[in-house]
Amino acid sequence: MYKPIKARPLPERLLRLNGISARTIREHYKLYEGYVNKANETRAKLEQIDVAQGNTTYSEIRALKRGESFALDGVKLHELYFDELGGKGRPEGEIVMAIERQYGNFNRFLAEFRGAGLSGRGWAILAFDTEQEELFIYITDDQHNGHVIQSIPILPMDVFEHAYYIDYGTSRGEYINAFFRNLDWSVVNRRYLEARRSVRPRFRLFGSREVSS
Repeated sequence: MYKPIKARPLPERLLRLNGISARTIREHYKLYEGYVNKANETRAKLEQIDVAQGNTTYSEIRALKRGESFALDGVKLHELYFDELGGKGRPEGEIVMAIERQYGNFNRFLAEFRGAGLSGRGWAILAFDTEQEELFIYITDDQHNGHVIQSIPILPMDVFEHAYYIDYGTSRGEYINAFFRNLDWSVVNRRYLEARRSVRPRFRLFGSREVSS
């Protein structure tokens, strides 16, 4: 039995962003609430169907499982997204040094992240690879496909049209500028530190032997 997911309240600070309108945020939040509702709905239905009747062409469990992952990723990514907005856009903390180590300088990171944001159809995400213990950027064209295993999202940017079309039409680059103006880097830094702490000693399998890396 799954626990029902509850939508987090909309923080007032998100209605006072610089360059992202309150109207956009309210509409965006409604979409997030819809993901919460659909995640609960699909999980409730999964508890009622005959899960043994699976089929790759079509089956109830296939349709519900795909819907479940789409809705759940919609919930999780939007919670991260809303949580990181409302700042002054000033980079701070150990995440800045980590970015500079990984990309050579901060501007190189910004250029690559912006390029990813202009290229993705769903999300551009700065993540921490817990296996390689380094930062990297990836894009998703759909929020439930394209995520990299053993990585933790540090900084997700929504680039679906609903995130910017009311304010900027097709000018996604202007939205990306506004996104960074409102980014709370203390939140991003906290996620980075938590991701670093989550790394555990790793073991790799070679044949039948388990060897510490």
